[in-house]
Amino acid sequence: MHHIIVISDGTGNTAMRALEAALTQFAETSVKINLFSEVRTKARVSTIVKKAAQMKAFIVHTVVSTDLRKYILEISRLHGVETIDLMGPLLAQLSNQLQYSPLERPGLFYELNKAYFQRIEAMEFAFRHDDGQRADELDKAELVLVGVSRTFKTPLSIFFAFKGWMVANVPIILNIDPPPILNRIKPSLVFYLSTDAARLAILRRSRHFYLGGTTGDYANPLYIRRELDYAESIYRNHPLWTKVNVTNKPIEEIASEILTVIRKADKRTALR
Repeated sequence: MHHIIVISDGTGNTAMRALEAALTQFAETSVKINLFSEVRTKARVSTIVKKAAQMKAFIVHTVVSTDLRKYILEISRLHGVETIDLMGPLLAQLSNQLQYSPLERPGLFYELNKAYFQRIEAMEFAFRHDDGQRADELDKAELVLVGVSRTFKTPLSIFFAFKGWMVANVPIILNIDPPPILNRIKPSLVFYLSTDAARLAILRRSRHFYLGGTTGDYANPLYIRRELDYAESIYRNHPLWTKVNVTNKPIEEIASEILTVIRKADKRTALR
């Protein structure tokens, strides 16, 4: 059973008709729709998004307010909930065709399509800051992932980027100091990815054979243990970083753990 939550700042009839028309193309799929109408406050949106996260549902919304659509995007991203904005793109096109004037309302099209552009920017950011590239720009990231090779830093970066997060990742390499800027970044933004040595050896052997055995000590169990010990020593010097064990976990589960930490940190900040 798939769950879809519909959010509307009106009756919700428009969203329901559009959704039901689309679902006729998926006749063999079992879907339950929950409609929330007259949604006009951030507090109510927050409650609904949390419910969607618990139900593993995705959200379809027809909300006219730009601010409320922006909030739906932000709070859904924080809870790992997928959203489909039915109203925003239509308003953007109508504004562009009927009312848009660069002299009167510059940036309107961008604002109405913020979710799309945010995803594109996040993907570009992840690629530009993958594997320690442009380390001097780490302070621009919303999340920084650190760990030895094959701890899923890049896949996680892409996963989060698709959700609109600006993510950078930095490799920990034996006996090489991490970039100094890591010491200046807010610790709550840094996530250290740890793993089991035996499992890591299996992953690296696959990589080693794929590359024709040209990786040197990369898959050597003794080297791996030394590298993991070195990574742990760096983590001990940064006790406020969040440690996440990625052993035998799918990307979605690791991402969920990271989001949980971020949500708790946001909640603590809001209470201060």
